[in-house]
Amino acid sequence: MFDIMFVIVPVFVTVIFVIVIGTFIVTAVRGVSEWSKNNASPRLTVDASVVTKRQHNTSHRTQHGHRHHHSYYYVTFQVDSGDRMELSVTGQEFGLIAEGDTGKLTFQGTRFLGFERNR
Repeated sequence: MFDIMFVIVPVFVTVIFVIVIGTFIVTAVRGVSEWSKNNASPRLTVDASVVTKRQHNTSHRTQHGHRHHHSYYYVTFQVDSGDRMELSVTGQEFGLIAEGDTGKLTFQGTRFLGFERNR
């Protein structure tokens, strides 16, 4: 019984370690790939309207028992062709943009660069 435990436990620990490291590597490669793709994309400024906004909040407890909160902000724009794109924005931009706004959207790939509202 104990002999099998000396085989199973190290294999189990190794598999978990490989999964964790593999997930880290895949996430890093995807991030670098998206960053590189955005940098290679042209900067475009197009007429757009704000369709909707959403906020995603996360929270976790630190090892010292404190809660850490983080908010992610997204705005969905619709361009003249009818295509829609959801872009991540800063909290400040999120607060300045309202649903129904129309104006000039500037972006590069999936990177939001700015939105100038029509007056």
